[in-house]
Amino acid sequence: MKLVDLQTIAENEVDFQRSYKHRINVCSSSGCILFGALKILKAFKDAVKEFGLEKECKVARTGCIGTCSVGPAVLIEPGDYLYQNVSTEKVREIVRDHIVLGLPIKEMLYKNESFFKKQKRLVLKNAGKIDPHRIQDYIAMGGYSALVKCLATMTPQGVICEVTSSGLRGRGGAGFPTGQKWSLVARAHSSPKYIVANLDEGDPGVFANRTLAEADPHAILEGMLIAAYAIGAEKGYLYIRAEYPLAIQTLQKAIAQARSMSLLGDSILETPFKFNVELRLGAGAFIAGEETAILASIEGKRAMPKPRPPYPATYGLWGKPTLIQNVETLANIPMIVLNGGLWFSKTGTTECTGTKCFSLTGNINNPGLIEVSMGTTLREVVFDIGGGVQNERNFKAVLVGGPSGGCLPEALLDQPIDYESLKSVGAIMGSGGIVVLDDGSCMVDTAKFFTEFCVEESCGKCTPCRAGLARVKEIFEAITKGSARLEDITTLEKVSAYIMDASLCGLGQTAPNPVITTLRYFKNEYLQHITEKTCQAGKCFKKEEGEQKQ
Repeated sequence: MKLVDLQTIAENEVDFQRSYKHRINVCSSSGCILFGALKILKAFKDAVKEFGLEKECKVARTGCIGTCSVGPAVLIEPGDYLYQNVSTEKVREIVRDHIVLGLPIKEMLYKNESFFKKQKRLVLKNAGKIDPHRIQDYIAMGGYSALVKCLATMTPQGVICEVTSSGLRGRGGAGFPTGQKWSLVARAHSSPKYIVANLDEGDPGVFANRTLAEADPHAILEGMLIAAYAIGAEKGYLYIRAEYPLAIQTLQKAIAQARSMSLLGDSILETPFKFNVELRLGAGAFIAGEETAILASIEGKRAMPKPRPPYPATYGLWGKPTLIQNVETLANIPMIVLNGGLWFSKTGTTECTGTKCFSLTGNINNPGLIEVSMGTTLREVVFDIGGGVQNERNFKAVLVGGPSGGCLPEALLDQPIDYESLKSVGAIMGSGGIVVLDDGSCMVDTAKFFTEFCVEESCGKCTPCRAGLARVKEIFEAITKGSARLEDITTLEKVSAYIMDASLCGLGQTAPNPVITTLRYFKNEYLQHITEKTCQAGKCFKKEEGEQKQ
């Protein structure tokens, strides 16, 4: 296939899709499949056939629409009518009234319009709209045209300049400028060069990257291809944890389709550019998301971090220059190339451009997958998009950044979401997790929970992380069982600071964040636990089973 052939495929596919008056998109993400989405998909196909609508109504499986709490969700186009909690019994009624009679069933439609109103969906623009198992769907939406633009009209340095001018920063958590990272790898003299796409999403309750892979796998692949062209790499690895079977299956299919259409392999689109991608499955360790640990895992070793420098940009996979990017970062690349870096930089803030995807969970009315402009406040996310706290309870805190993020009180809800603002109050962007806690939560118990998670996931290589976190866990056990002293708070603060300063990798350096922020913003709860032996939330001071029998 040649460069010009892609445009022909896109035009033919658009004509094919326009031949249908309606398109019924059935969310078939991991979340909705658990609620029977595949049965719903079959029921819609059966109903369309029953009413003789095969020539005017296309039924398609799609990735996540975002409204995870009301699945299975179904989006009917045109008009973007979103049906919630669809059951097989409702399918025939929807087809009859909506498609045949032209009367959308209002009482079945998703009612929380605010959930989408304050979002800006750039990375997720195709989620819920295309069939991720059909490369033609992606091409019809303009997919791979950014790659064609690069190969036909841009030099590798020109691509890097465009990415640099966009202001895009890595979405994996650290926020390093993407264009700068690409320049470092491109300037490295050693060869071959590699690309690693990081899809090891180990934070509990975080599913943004997995969902992106399930919904729009070709956006990730196209981002990898463009990055490879820019830095001069011919081989890439997509590192994904083995616990994501649907995402793995979707990516495998996407890679095979891209390869069959000359979009991967040798002589891509009959040009001298060549690039191959291989999936590598991780065993599920949290530490494997750290960039030096991920390299060790791909090389067939235990996922353990290494001291830096040297950095992967000059000494990565098998000692060669390696570009490591989170998959969300890569999914931003095609739109930057197509629309220009200046266009992209107009979204977000001056220092933090573009958007960010988040898994919004916890005690909130509208949990799900969201995408917001950088600079959006936490209050807008929690109360406008999220619909506020569940069961008419009061807001207490929001955890931003996963298990090593920070717990922020209501007074900080007007904090804008960007790397520097979150860091200034003790939180981090992380890989994109926002957990809302209501007034029935105990902040001591919350910090204890995440400390236990980090103790479990520590690789044990460096003493500050291995021994320090274990000491913090011991103190939390004493506090929650009534044997702690006031001096233990000072010990918690000192040990946490030591872990952050002296740990080898990002896990240890950020693991104490929940401890430090709960001590900073909710210290009264620690004092109540220690001096009054009480837990207002009723989470602590519970006797173990063996103690109760005695």
